[in-house]
Amino acid sequence: MHPAPLFLESDPETLLARVRDFPFGLVCANGETAPLAAHTPVLASLEGGAVRLRFHLSAHNPLARRLEAGAAALIVFTGPNAYISPDWYGPVPNQVPTWNYLSVEAEGTPAPTDAAAFLDALSARFEAALAPKPPWTRDKMDPGAFDMMLRGIRAFELTPLRFEGITKLSQNKTSEAREGVMAALSALPDGDATANEMRKLNP
Repeated sequence: MHPAPLFLESDPETLLARVRDFPFGLVCANGETAPLAAHTPVLASLEGGAVRLRFHLSAHNPLARRLEAGAAALIVFTGPNAYISPDWYGPVPNQVPTWNYLSVEAEGTPAPTDAAAFLDALSARFEAALAPKPPWTRDKMDPGAFDMMLRGIRAFELTPLRFEGITKLSQNKTSEAREGVMAALSALPDGDATANEMRKLNP
């Protein structure tokens, strides 16, 4: 987590929206001899004022076994990000390269949750974005095949004890410098997403 308070994002609604926009998280925990990590899609919700993050792992993943044993976890989400050249600031002396980015970190102790219900919610969430295609559901599978698949996964729910993010989008630069960065990013094939996030802060 970047230490500068200027970049800290702590609004739960903003963080939830970010996780929903970029739901492929990296789940990390301490293993017995080395750190463990796995990427997985995460469902985020706010229920009764509490943030809920749900995800699944292969039952054969050592990380799943650690979480089942009660290990604490850190989930990291990364949004749009880009290298920033100091040349883009214009005639501003003594600048160095940096990186603009959006991120979210959630810490807590995951608890096992119902895997079938989670998979139903997960597929519904992402199938909805494919409309007008009729959504895939597990009704298209033989019940026995689904049950066999279900035995191979573990689902977890995490209520974060810490839920924070970083919004580092050149807020520490002048408006002229930020305009230069946005223009330069927009001219790059993969820079639009970061430039668009900057524009939200500089309407």
